[in-house]
Amino acid sequence: MDVNGAVAEGFEPVRDAFAGNFTARGERGAAVAVYRDGRKVVDLWAGTRDVDRAADGTAPWERGTAQIVRSATKGVAAAVLLLLHQRGELDLDAPVGAYWPEYKAAGKERTLVWHVLAHRAGVPVLDRPLTPAQAADPALGAEAVAAQAPVWEPGTDHGYHAQTYSWLTGELVLRVTGRTIGEWIADEIAGPAGADLWVGLPQGEAPRVGQVGRVEPPAAESGALRTRPRRAVAEAYSDPESLTRRAFGAITPQPDENDPAYRAAVLPASNGIATADGLARFYASLIGAVDGGVRLFTPETTARARAEASAGPDRVLVVPTRFGLGYMLHGSASPLLAPGSFGHPGRGGALGFADPESGVAFGYVTNGFRTSVTADPRAQALVRAVRASLA
Repeated sequence: MDVNGAVAEGFEPVRDAFAGNFTARGERGAAVAVYRDGRKVVDLWAGTRDVDRAADGTAPWERGTAQIVRSATKGVAAAVLLLLHQRGELDLDAPVGAYWPEYKAAGKERTLVWHVLAHRAGVPVLDRPLTPAQAADPALGAEAVAAQAPVWEPGTDHGYHAQTYSWLTGELVLRVTGRTIGEWIADEIAGPAGADLWVGLPQGEAPRVGQVGRVEPPAAESGALRTRPRRAVAEAYSDPESLTRRAFGAITPQPDENDPAYRAAVLPASNGIATADGLARFYASLIGAVDGGVRLFTPETTARARAEASAGPDRVLVVPTRFGLGYMLHGSASPLLAPGSFGHPGRGGALGFADPESGVAFGYVTNGFRTSVTADPRAQALVRAVRASLA
């Protein structure tokens, strides 16, 4: 496999791990970027831009190829609410209903804004799931979440809001700013940071985006111990009535992630599109200036973003998880670079995070999604290589 791009001196282990993902872990097409102290030290890409070689997916991945990053979008969406708080336009400790009066229905009047970011709002499911077409209508999604009764008392427990996070965050931003969250990201985050990422893909950027699909892991993976999932986890994903299945099934049937209409929709829980550089550059901009540009988060906002707000058994993911405000924190369910790292994976592949102590920001995107939820072996191999490069 020909690996394109470059690494700074000392980061050669990342190139080796990236090449190893193709030879030993079934990678089809991918890219990885790493910044340190605002300077790009890793910029690699390889493979094909489309996952399905059988359908003539032979066009090479190029510099600037973008892919859908699924739940890695949540980290970008969280930054909007945190920046609005930083600017004094949104109080994270206020009730959601103070900005969105209709949300007070069905016992949710005490839900606070930070509960939404920390997955403590108690509405990870919809009793009546939305179709992909309905989900793309932000008004219908907001109405459905506002009418939904919580499955636990808001604020008392946590569980991953896999899909409903879209309408919770999106409607709050709309009520506070009058803009969609996709517009806000374009104007106030992606533009100032110079990051190639979108929530609601513009038609003019569509030719840059590859086709994604599911890939099976190889029979044996170098550097990773393959184990059976714990029985409780397997049962949760197989039971149609479990919170796990219902949370991921809040949009039913599963959307076609290659459909232009789905990519153009604004679903900040799940359908962001980014280059690896765009994802890494976004996180680099949260913790420092990049190429003399802006720093998005103040140190105080960074501290609040990564302060533990939820920890322990996750009512949806079943395994123990740790969340700050909108970001997964380093832990067994989602290993990042170091204890102070914060970021977000995308189910089956993508990963973005920042580590303020080392000054590292990381972005990985792929066109081949696997069954992993929070700790994809390919991304983890790259993270280990970054860690080794810093040693």
